[in-house]
Amino acid sequence: MDLHARRADSFGAQAEAYAEHRPDYPVAAIRWALEPLGTSERLDVLDLAAGTGKLTAGLVAEGHRVTAVEPNEQMLSELVRRVHDVRALPGHAEHIPVPDSTVDAVFVATAFHWFDQEKALPEIARVLRPGGVLAAMWLETEDDVPWLKDFQQVSNTSVESQRQSPVKIMAHPLFEAPEHKIFPHVHRRNSPEAAIAWINTHSRMLVIDDEERAEVNDRMLAFLRERPETSNGPFDVPMYSDVFRMVRVSD
Repeated sequence: MDLHARRADSFGAQAEAYAEHRPDYPVAAIRWALEPLGTSERLDVLDLAAGTGKLTAGLVAEGHRVTAVEPNEQMLSELVRRVHDVRALPGHAEHIPVPDSTVDAVFVATAFHWFDQEKALPEIARVLRPGGVLAAMWLETEDDVPWLKDFQQVSNTSVESQRQSPVKIMAHPLFEAPEHKIFPHVHRRNSPEAAIAWINTHSRMLVIDDEERAEVNDRMLAFLRERPETSNGPFDVPMYSDVFRMVRVSD
């Protein structure tokens, strides 16, 4: 198995930690993504590559009928345990287990970079109703916060970050040109240890060996305990959500 495939499949063993420590998504981003539909009514929404339901929970809280599709059995089980009132199905972006033209929106949260876009985009278009929305969103840490910029350097491993920012979403004749917007967000951490637990859910940490992981964790802990912003009590990690939306055209 190549490194990309190993990373894509690395999350299941840490499903509980992923659900516990990964950040959620800003409600404003969800609402902006759905604006082209022109309604505040309850919608049929698909959360694709839903993981443990970090975005799914937000979609349910907004009152939508949500189907969550996730390929990893452990991640999907964690989603079902934590998020209620959602239909959860095993499946992939390249083969989505729902009928044609049955959803108003497809959301992809911090997962689009794992997809084979040549296969995934027409499959997403297949399940969307004409005029429906594809929303791809990511969460990033703020680069212009001094302590956080230094922390990112301290937390580097021998494996680089999976994606470059921004991700290039392919143009496709079944979709209008993508629109892009950024939303501020924060990730609350109660302690340096909680911040490290969050970093350890990233694939670049999951695929390295135990010795390197221990070394990186020691560096991160020492750094966070020394910085006044993070040494005492709860602190916020400044973030933003990068959101792209594309409208499904009529055939």
